[in-house]
Amino acid sequence: MSRHQLNAPHPAPGQATDSFRRPPGRRSPSRAALPDNPASGAAWLPDGSPPGGSAPGGAGGVLLVTSSGVLRAEVERIVAAAGAQLRVVPDAVEGGRYWDAASAVLVGSDVRELPPRRRTPAVMVGLDGEGDSLWHLAAALGAERVAVLPDAAAWLADHLSRSRSPGPGGLVLGITGGCGGAGATTAAIWIAQAAAGLGVRVLLFDGDPWGGGLELALAAEDNPGLRWPDLAEARGSIDPLQLSDSLPVAGGFSFLSWPATREQPVRVPAAAAAGVLDAARRGFELVVVDVGRAAEPLHTVAGDCDRIMVVVPAQLKAAVATVRLLQELPPVEAALLVRGRPGAALDSSLIADAVGLPVQGRIPELRAVPVAMEAGRLLDFGKRRSIRHFGATVLDWLGEDLQAGDVA
Repeated sequence: MSRHQLNAPHPAPGQATDSFRRPPGRRSPSRAALPDNPASGAAWLPDGSPPGGSAPGGAGGVLLVTSSGVLRAEVERIVAAAGAQLRVVPDAVEGGRYWDAASAVLVGSDVRELPPRRRTPAVMVGLDGEGDSLWHLAAALGAERVAVLPDAAAWLADHLSRSRSPGPGGLVLGITGGCGGAGATTAAIWIAQAAAGLGVRVLLFDGDPWGGGLELALAAEDNPGLRWPDLAEARGSIDPLQLSDSLPVAGGFSFLSWPATREQPVRVPAAAAAGVLDAARRGFELVVVDVGRAAEPLHTVAGDCDRIMVVVPAQLKAAVATVRLLQELPPVEAALLVRGRPGAALDSSLIADAVGLPVQGRIPELRAVPVAMEAGRLLDFGKRRSIRHFGATVLDWLGEDLQAGDVA
């Protein structure tokens, strides 16, 4: 397959806007056609319950928080198309009673606060003409996605269908540096290599368009397969097998990289990037994401991770920078990887106390690593016993979550 043949197997959904995302549940692909008229279950009682049915705000039901009748009518049609049940509540106070039990939560553009300690991710929904204000509101409330109706109706129906059919999927592990030059890319490569060495199906995912390209560190610029610019026009649900068959391989694992060129990175829409990562989750047992430290990946790609590991050199300045970085990370389970020699002045326990996260591994401090990075020989270093031991400690932390990564 050429680098220009990966197309979505389904019709393109409406304009899906996904820039504010948090970790999705593990989904299996499903698409609902959007009918012109509501299905039989779309005549709702005042509390949002379907006639003759049980209150649907429990497990498997969709919760809509809004007092807007127009928005409610739009969502009712979409929920009916997805074959789901709907509960409508006017505000977040009442919505908090049903929030965690719902399979999906939709929050209207008229809502200005969310219930505390919520667990189920939320999608902000609004109407045409509210785009800019809806994005700002989603950012303020920490909503995971934005859907502007009616343009995003097909996407929302697909999203709700998936939420009703949770299926197995791989684990997404994000790696970022607590400070510049921490060694996050190096750590991500060695973790992917260690997992592949154990027979795990692994994808190394380049999440930072401004990082220079993972392929350069792998010395794999000429390896055949898709790069990010080839996926910029992807729409709809991407077939995970088609994706995995189309990606280049190095070190026993697949990788998706930004090209190592001087050209300005091609902008990949947030919806396309989210679709690629969803397909990667379904096509691989482990997806290791090199998140980078730029604001956009930290606010988007990091939100799709199940866990995040932050690489911190054993230095006071690095620890301080890491504390600041944590304020930009989404609420995902996180841990530290300390880079340094045993016996450093700032040891692991001091770093953990200063940052407020546990240390789950130590990256060996090898003097020749910077040279190996420049020469594209990091995979050779990954075969060393100390590096394999480091990778094993990370995989131990992932534990049963990684073992449960059977793909559909």
